[in-house]
Amino acid sequence: MATMLTAGILGITLAGYLKLASVQNDSIARSQLWNVAISVAEAGIEEALTHLNYTNNLNSSGWTRDTSSYTKTRALSGNQYVATIFAVDPNHPYIISTGMVSQLPGTNYISRVVKVTVERTGMFTKGIVAKGQIDLNGNNISTDSFDSRKGPYTAQTPGDQGDVATNSGLTNSFNVGNANIHGQASTGPGGSISIGSQGAVGDHLWQQTHTGFQPGWTNDDMNVNFPDVDFPYLSGWTPRGGTIGPNAYALILGADKYFTNGNVSLSGRDVVLVTNNAMLVVNGSFSMAGSSQILILTNASLKLYVNGSAAIGGNGVINNNVSPTSFFFYGLTNNTSLSLSGNAAFTGIIYAPEAAFSMNGGGKSSTADFIGASVTSTVNMNGHFNFHYDESLGSVTQSGGYQITSWSEL
Repeated sequence: MATMLTAGILGITLAGYLKLASVQNDSIARSQLWNVAISVAEAGIEEALTHLNYTNNLNSSGWTRDTSSYTKTRALSGNQYVATIFAVDPNHPYIISTGMVSQLPGTNYISRVVKVTVERTGMFTKGIVAKGQIDLNGNNISTDSFDSRKGPYTAQTPGDQGDVATNSGLTNSFNVGNANIHGQASTGPGGSISIGSQGAVGDHLWQQTHTGFQPGWTNDDMNVNFPDVDFPYLSGWTPRGGTIGPNAYALILGADKYFTNGNVSLSGRDVVLVTNNAMLVVNGSFSMAGSSQILILTNASLKLYVNGSAAIGGNGVINNNVSPTSFFFYGLTNNTSLSLSGNAAFTGIIYAPEAAFSMNGGGKSSTADFIGASVTSTVNMNGHFNFHYDESLGSVTQSGGYQITSWSEL
């Protein structure tokens, strides 16, 4: 009896221990699956965000439409996620993703649901932006801001939103030199900024008595998507010159879409006259030298697309409009070099994400003005430049992609 009682107690103890071990094993397994489920859900968020940023047709690439939402299901090694993009407001869509995992395929799933809100970021929310290195290695270089909706720059007190930023996270990816940046200076995560003895980053008031970095005016959180520029069209009117009144023009651009497969080279006293809202695609290089110029009349505009090297020199772009949006320069994928020189003021917007951008304006005793904003691959300033960022450009529709603004688990 004693032996049987002892064996019974040991058996019950062993069974209890095995049951406890089984429950603990199930608990650990469930905990691990629970953690994996959030990763699977976030994978769905990543695919949805990529789909938003890199396609103009959400009803594609396996995504199916239901009224104002788009859904995709993807299997991942026995697990799966269901991601849905709700795009009633295209500027502020949100994404719901359900991650589902199981120990064995086909068994009951453990699921977790994540919701993120995203918003479309403006590409021109800062004055000078680059993917790579920025070197302000010139003389009398400064940045500030104004708002063209309130009139020309000369009629306003300069503002402190002349921000300069690079996506690069490399050491010394941003050289301020002796420039005066009246705005924020930013790099990518881990990037660093070097500055000369006379350089300053901060607001106007602080720079009256200081050099160096004003506390709170530098950061390393720059992380923006730079989509390449596609051809807006592949054929159009051939641009031609002509005479209006007593004046002869190398090219006259009206309210049409123009296209050329050759290079455009302006020299001497060549003038491109823009009389209306025109678009010109140059599937080659574009250059201006001598006293040549682009003349944009009041209430006219030009969108210039270049798929080769570009050099804007001569008398540059004479823009008779207050807003920089009346001249857009778009660098297509083969536009890897862009230079801006000459003594004339430049009013416009540059978006050339593959181009090494050099600015060599201003003479020994003069300073050139750049009014607008630029986005390029790199930036090198070697001249005398005052860069005036137009604060109204923050709402320009050219998108820097979608970024997550909030994250929550449902």
